[in-house]
Amino acid sequence: MSHLTHTAEGGEARMVDVGEKNSTSREARAEAYISMAPATLQLVQENGLKKGDVLSVARIAGIQAAKQCGNLIPLCHPLMLNFIGVEFELQPEHNRIRIETCCRLSGKTGVEMEALTAASVSALTIFDMCKAVDKAMCIDSVRVLEKSGGKSGHYIADAE
Repeated sequence: MSHLTHTAEGGEARMVDVGEKNSTSREARAEAYISMAPATLQLVQENGLKKGDVLSVARIAGIQAAKQCGNLIPLCHPLMLNFIGVEFELQPEHNRIRIETCCRLSGKTGVEMEALTAASVSALTIFDMCKAVDKAMCIDSVRVLEKSGGKSGHYIADAE
């Protein structure tokens, strides 16, 4: 494992200087799952919750979250994202919703944190909109699925 880039020699936190790096096309995909009662999932699917269209609101929340990542995560750089995608897959056989996000840019630093933040906040928004009918929901398995671009190269989860 390589050294931690956000830690100085003395152990203190620092922001990485990306000024001398080359701009490259970069993309990251992330996922998260939110498990819920079957009746809750059905309400989401049928758009039957009082707060409104859960997945549309969660999509917008995820997009907004990715754009705010530099303000939320202390050592993240503010990025000019070219694309943010948030998609949902209802999985009734597992009583859950799978969230997949994608962030792209041409820049000097990666977009993994933006993709992870979009997935996390989308899941949190679903929780918020459904909590009145299901307080036992569970968000889990937030992870990077794939990243490309930059010096560290292409990464695909579960391919190693």
